[in-house]
Amino acid sequence: MRFRPTDDQRALRDGVRGLLARRFDREALRAAVDRPGRLDRALWRELGAAGFFALRLPEAEGGVGLGLPEAVLAFEEAGRALLPGPLLATHLAAGRVPGAAEGETVVAAVDGGGLVEWLAQADVVRGDAAGAVPLNCVDPLTPLHSVPARGAADPTAVLLTAAEQLGTATRACELAVQHARAREQFGRPVGAFQAVKHLCAELLVRVETARAAVYAAAVTADPADIAAARLLADEAAVRGARDCLQVHGGMGFTWEADVHLLLKRAWVRTRRAGGGTESEEFLARDLLSGTDGGQVCLR
Repeated sequence: MRFRPTDDQRALRDGVRGLLARRFDREALRAAVDRPGRLDRALWRELGAAGFFALRLPEAEGGVGLGLPEAVLAFEEAGRALLPGPLLATHLAAGRVPGAAEGETVVAAVDGGGLVEWLAQADVVRGDAAGAVPLNCVDPLTPLHSVPARGAADPTAVLLTAAEQLGTATRACELAVQHARAREQFGRPVGAFQAVKHLCAELLVRVETARAAVYAAAVTADPADIAAARLLADEAAVRGARDCLQVHGGMGFTWEADVHLLLKRAWVRTRRAGGGTESEEFLARDLLSGTDGGQVCLR
């Protein structure tokens, strides 16, 4: 099996990164923090026009006609940019809900764990959200409601959540290295000190381990591979953001720094699509059953 992106896939990833750099840069991110709970409809339509939501929709139905590996690359870039909104629900609704593929309709959905993101801003809600209770979310860019759990999560939702976590982990690694090179203490960049070097090295190892697992799961689409990739990506995002904050020192705890936004979004995503517990339980059952699942990611 080959898990390296092709030239076309790299071009897709670069195109999504360029679009987000142009339309959702740091200034736009901070502006979104200042107006929590409000979705940028113009950006949503632009994502639709670029094919973000219709990536896996067949061309005969007006979509791009690509597959799960391409969707993973796109969601990885969304996670790197901390792009807000019910991206996952709208993507999964393409071809099922009129206007979702084009970004004209914002779709929210009840996930397997009983959480609903962006309920108040949605035009269409998939699943039974009756009696939804608003939650005080730690992430200012992810308004949440809670409903009773509805069952197991969709494996595609699990994998695309892992892809977003991978993107966030990648961004945490980038920010940590940039700060370690630029910040000086005692006349030397802080990256010259062994403890900081170790933190940055561990960040990179977790990111690349998660990347290999997520990309492999996108190719195999095996549920055990997806569960393993999700656990590795969650760890890379949460621990990576924490270590990035540690590299930044006291500066990382301030509201003006972006590091805390990475950590908060990573925390929230660990509860999405069944959360890590569901993936752990799936892998445990798979291992006890004596099947071959998970070999790409775990062996």
